Amino acid sequence: MSATLSVLTGIARPYAAALFDLASDAKAVEATEKDLDAISGLIASSDDFARFLKSPTISADAKREALEAILGKAKTSELVANTLRLVARNGRLFALPAIIAAYKALAAEARNEVAADVVSATKLTAAQEKELAKVLQGKLGKDITLNARVDESLIGGLVVKVGSKMIDTSLKTKLSAMKIAMKGIS
Repeated sequence: MSATLSVLTGIARPYAAALFDLASDAKAVEATEKDLDAISGLIASSDDFARFLKSPTISADAKREALEAILGKAKTSELVANTLRLVARNGRLFALPAIIAAYKALAAEARNEVAADVVSATKLTAAQEKELAKVLQGKLGKDITLNARVDESLIGGLVVKVGSKMIDTSLKTKLSAMKIAMKGIS
């Protein structure tokens, strides 16, 4: 899995960097990010479209034709449309989600912003999210964007991941650690 992720990252990075440079020059970084979010939403909402992008059995020509039909309906900027055409022409549509993620990371870095993935046992209130973002901003010195989700199996507490750093204060982890410690006693 990590080898596949590494290959996708290697393919995605140059496309994302080129798109980011062009968007920066055109002062359209935010607008480009919104267009890419719309494409990402389409991928996430349609399993058929996601499979279509990844399918090695569908010819590059068929993918280009379908992409043109999608671009005809979507209201993306010419910059994003041309980038997607280039990605399709090069037979790299399977890497589109990774390209979008890499672009968003570049845009966030330019805004001095970092994303924090937060998993909690129950849904956090707006006040809790605001306080957590404030604490993380104080620790990291960057603006924080929280990506929160719920995992009831945590029982309580939080798991916060920022980049390669992870803070796990969940009861599930604490109970597992106690279980391991108890086995060592007997």
